[in-house]
Amino acid sequence: MICCGFMWKSGGEDLQGFYPVREECVADVPRTRFKSRAGKTLSARKWHAAFTGDGHLDMERVLRRIQRGGIHPSIKGEVWEFLLGAYDPDSTFEERNKLRNHRREQYYAWKEECKNMVPLVGSGKFVTMAVVAEDGQPLEESSVDNQEWVVKIAITDKRVLQWMLVLSQIGLDVVRTDRYLCFYESESNQARLWDILSIYTWLNPDIGYVQGMNDICSPMIILLEDEADAFWCFERAMRRLRENFRTTATSMGVQTQLGMLSQVIKTVDPRLHQHLEDLDGGEYLFAIRMLMVLFRREFSFLDALYLWELMWAMEYNPNKFASYEEPQNMNNSSGQDPRLLKQYGKFERKYIKSGQNEQHNTLAVFVVASVLETKNKRLLKEAKGLDDVVQILGGIAGNLDARKACKEALKIHEKFLKKANSKH
Repeated sequence: MICCGFMWKSGGEDLQGFYPVREECVADVPRTRFKSRAGKTLSARKWHAAFTGDGHLDMERVLRRIQRGGIHPSIKGEVWEFLLGAYDPDSTFEERNKLRNHRREQYYAWKEECKNMVPLVGSGKFVTMAVVAEDGQPLEESSVDNQEWVVKIAITDKRVLQWMLVLSQIGLDVVRTDRYLCFYESESNQARLWDILSIYTWLNPDIGYVQGMNDICSPMIILLEDEADAFWCFERAMRRLRENFRTTATSMGVQTQLGMLSQVIKTVDPRLHQHLEDLDGGEYLFAIRMLMVLFRREFSFLDALYLWELMWAMEYNPNKFASYEEPQNMNNSSGQDPRLLKQYGKFERKYIKSGQNEQHNTLAVFVVASVLETKNKRLLKEAKGLDDVVQILGGIAGNLDARKACKEALKIHEKFLKKANSKH
């Protein structure tokens, strides 16, 4: 299609060509800074060379590369599966194929279960309007014009009703997700996003669906061809993020991370923290979006993916896979063996060395802190109210460098650990 012709050149290689932007949207999209750097970025060649003959992966080597220069777009999806703990680097090709096939069967069985309740699942179509009344009754005749599908008989099962009521909200969010990308000009690609989010919501009634999950899921669909693989990659990402999305009538899960952010700024930059407190911003609510959708709005599509993989590589813990698959068999060894320590990401390693390897802050909290620190002078000088804080931070879209942000985050993390330890 003509509108998909726009691509950014990067370091002599057309990287944005992997995620072409609709021509009419080019002016509104933050510019991409990520460049594939020879000798630093994990290339397809280096990735395949990191496997032994039977499929064991040298994760230490892979992490080193990613932390230096990210992952080449041609292999992002398959590398992410390891970074997110979907596969064990210490497994063989055969073992992983067996697990992949088992998971695909499991996903398509769940999909069939959902399709039996709502035939639109898996049809290449999706809904943006209610399919059932809030009390579980079929909708009035006047409400069903132009609807692809609606409930014909009353729904009495609470869980089924709760799920059906949220399907239209998922649909509305799907339509808004990354719509500047040519990929989502296809309704069938939008429907795949709707399918995965709908199935995840059905399987996780305690969390349900919350806006922002669409932004986390979208890249998985673009990077992984098989819908089941994309689902499992999203499911693993949500293991790390799901508590942020847990909401009750009085609180949001992300408030835990906001509390951590408050603690970090108070420790490393008490003057800025005090200033934000004076502006009634001590709860750091202005940072909700950054933490919920991991900076998707602050970066171009490619740069956001680069930031994610940098963070995930730095947070990598070789026990992740086992903790998800066999939580009951987990021992709490902290990996103080120097050889084992090399298999951890930089950020995670610091916690283990300091003996603070229990539940701890995520790198994302320190990345937000690094963003606040880059705007420290302006915030202190110009922010007279919370609106000013939001406006100053709003100006960072497209002007942030993912690598620098992570580098600064690690420095702040070190400073925080030192100050925290000196208090004990």
